[in-house]
Amino acid sequence: MGNSGSQAARFDTHGRQRPGATHTAQVVSPRPGWFEQDMDDVFAAVAGVIGQLVGGGAAPPELIALTGQGDGVWLVDADGHAVRPAVSWMDARAAGIVDRWQADGTVEAAFRRTGGAMFPGSPGPVLAWLDAYEPDVLDRARTAGYCKDMVMQRLTGLRATDASDASQPFLDPATRTYARDVLDHCGLAHRADLLAPVVEPVPAAGLTGKAATLLGLPEGTPVTAGPFDLPACALGSGVTAPGQGHLIVGTTLACQVIVDTLDLSGEVAGLTLALTTPGQWLRAMPAMVGTAALDWILARVGVPHAEVDDLLAETEPGAGGVDCLPYFSPAGERAPFVESGARARLDGLTLHTSTGELVRAVCEGIAFAARHCFEAASAGGTTLQEVTCCGGGTRSRQWLQLFADVLGREVRVAAKPEVGAYGAVLAGLAAIDTGVDTGVDTGGWTEPAAVVQPAPASMGVYAEKYARYLAAVGRARTEWKERSLTHPSDAVRGDPAGADDQPGASGGPA
Repeated sequence: MGNSGSQAARFDTHGRQRPGATHTAQVVSPRPGWFEQDMDDVFAAVAGVIGQLVGGGAAPPELIALTGQGDGVWLVDADGHAVRPAVSWMDARAAGIVDRWQADGTVEAAFRRTGGAMFPGSPGPVLAWLDAYEPDVLDRARTAGYCKDMVMQRLTGLRATDASDASQPFLDPATRTYARDVLDHCGLAHRADLLAPVVEPVPAAGLTGKAATLLGLPEGTPVTAGPFDLPACALGSGVTAPGQGHLIVGTTLACQVIVDTLDLSGEVAGLTLALTTPGQWLRAMPAMVGTAALDWILARVGVPHAEVDDLLAETEPGAGGVDCLPYFSPAGERAPFVESGARARLDGLTLHTSTGELVRAVCEGIAFAARHCFEAASAGGTTLQEVTCCGGGTRSRQWLQLFADVLGREVRVAAKPEVGAYGAVLAGLAAIDTGVDTGVDTGGWTEPAAVVQPAPASMGVYAEKYARYLAAVGRARTEWKERSLTHPSDAVRGDPAGADDQPGASGGPA
């Protein structure tokens, strides 16, 4: 379940993917910077795509495995039904809270305990916003959970979450229990009962009679939930050992590396996600930048996605001197640094700049952001090896080559389109006994579909340009901070400190 829709894929006992089903979703923006989803619509979409796969006399599945978008806040009652629309991870209403928490040390204190840097759409700031301006909604809620947890409860009645979702921002990564002191730092200790129990390796239960009737499946069919989409995609891509990297080239640019040593030093940024394998964590840098930046420039220059490869092939590395800082999200950036005021820019334009150079500059900027994220994720001493990637951006072979050249690493392309779903299946099969042996006769299912080697000549060009990129980011961060002081974000983004007379979702101030 993602912010753009729900996808279901069916796998046989040898790991081969069968035809799947997709249902698009609607993300609503009731005010600038606010992004919400209707939970009933999300659940109906899940039921619909499952129904498409199990209808027509198909044999019932041995397991339904769930994964989905992380972060945000999905408030539900005791039966798993919404008490307000879900606040998406893309939401910016709590940007002012994050700014203040950065200033007073709350963000850093939480990071040094949990390894997770809070950003406007993460549960800590969103819950603090709701506690201040929609306390009656929190009073009515039983759980402040995550997308997959809502669906799990509606299907099975189980109120639970997994360690990966719980990692941000309240889970102690060493003990894998909620850190009370982090809740105290956030002023949310009195809301601790809203956090769902953490079940390991992942929550598992059977379909209720009501859900079984809805889906047309036997009551008691096993259902598992987790890990959430970032670690699920890594697992489904075959990224399982320390030092292996994973890149999701999607709406957001998720760069992650498996580590076996906790390092909570360095700049406050990224996530440290507990994996189902004890003693391993996924050091994740889920940047807000991604294919949305490419979508933006293509729309402005009137070029369809199908022509991206040709444009990249026709232009030289370096984009004719055009540089891009690709921070187009209105919520700013969350990795490899947290700057709610981060904004995009294009430099070096002239009357001679071509359309292809504009597009290449944005593609290069996104690749530089990926390298920046991987360097931050590996800062604790882990050596980044090869990188396996997935996501819509991998359809462009020229962009894959660009990523390999910028990263200076072999880039592998995940073999199947629904790697997140497959990761959820692998985690689910490890959690319950279905008799399916995922280690035998898999046919090399996680072997890459393609391998792209970096080109030495381009690596040299990009090494120099990347150094300029880092310097530009450093200068821009100073400017973004100064701008935040002179143009406070609170009133624009709906933070409690900046708006005291506008109706909120529950009728209170927003």
